[in-house]
Amino acid sequence: MSAKSKPPFRADQVGSLIRPDNVRQARKDFEAGKLAEAELVKLQREAIGPVVKLQEDIGFRAVTDGEYNRGGWQRDFLLGFENVKLIPSKVPVRFHNAEGVTLQQPPTMQITGKLKRVKPIFVEDFKFLKTKIGPNSTPKITIPSPTLLHFRGGREAIDKVAYPTIEEFYADLARVYREEIADLAKEGCRYLQIDETNLAYLCDPALRAHAKSLGEDPDELLRTYAKLLNDTMSGKPDDMVICIHLCRGNYGGAWVAEGGYEPVAEQLLSAINANGYFLEYDSDRAGGFEPLRFLPKGKIAVLGLITTKNGKLETKDTIKRRIDEAAKVVPLEQLALSPQCGFASGIEGMAMTIDQEIAKLKLVVETARDVWGDA
Repeated sequence: MSAKSKPPFRADQVGSLIRPDNVRQARKDFEAGKLAEAELVKLQREAIGPVVKLQEDIGFRAVTDGEYNRGGWQRDFLLGFENVKLIPSKVPVRFHNAEGVTLQQPPTMQITGKLKRVKPIFVEDFKFLKTKIGPNSTPKITIPSPTLLHFRGGREAIDKVAYPTIEEFYADLARVYREEIADLAKEGCRYLQIDETNLAYLCDPALRAHAKSLGEDPDELLRTYAKLLNDTMSGKPDDMVICIHLCRGNYGGAWVAEGGYEPVAEQLLSAINANGYFLEYDSDRAGGFEPLRFLPKGKIAVLGLITTKNGKLETKDTIKRRIDEAAKVVPLEQLALSPQCGFASGIEGMAMTIDQEIAKLKLVVETARDVWGDA
């Protein structure tokens, strides 16, 4: 089977990569007020060239900046909108790992007034990435899902004076996202990924109960989020590929949600107008491949079969067997391969070394070549 000429590619990746020690330390120093922002940006950008070359040398066509320019996968972007601020969370979050469960209370977002995008947020990062890639590479940028500005805090975290109705809030939220996507498109971005946790959280009975505690009907919320995502993506250029990455939480090998995709699969795969889906499938917590039956022709399911939750390297044979299982539900030509998540959701919380990360990235490319040909 021939290689795909446009993304998502047979061998693909989610986006974030483990930052070098000097970049991590620079971010800490900046946040502590010990380092100027200009020096932080300089150090981050100096590290992007080598990590781009690493991805290209391994054989990836989709290349990211490793998210080196960010302190975390979501806050840098969401706090780029006017009238969004961090507040302490009232809701404890249960993180699961091999040792058990720990309770944490990460901050959540509050909407304090009308949402505005007063300037581009990740556009300069994309422009810089373009200067570092080779002629055969496709630059890929990732942004957090707009649903993150609603799910954890619910209606109570959204200013009722600015938004007397929740519909007005959703409309403004989609608009400010469209503004960013339009500017990215003007700079040549044709591969965008939306990192979505909340649709995956709605697969988990405990987190569906959390939604109910906020006065939401989980099934209705699913439809609301599907419409929000479609409104966010509307107006994109016809040749821009947008994929959605589903994640059940990823920090230091721990996760938040558990449960297969069945409760959300039909809306996710059929009703949301994405070109492809990066789906977490590295463990039993994600369930089986049966929900892929809702994948329409022309869309791609990128199977996240290589875990970023620990450094143990999977075998090609194991990965190929699982691809074969998925191909019993959806044609092989509609499948691709990637790690299950990014390798570093922030400057901390990595579950392996850079050498282990590289071994897993190589496994993605080598396995995809075995299965599909020149990946």
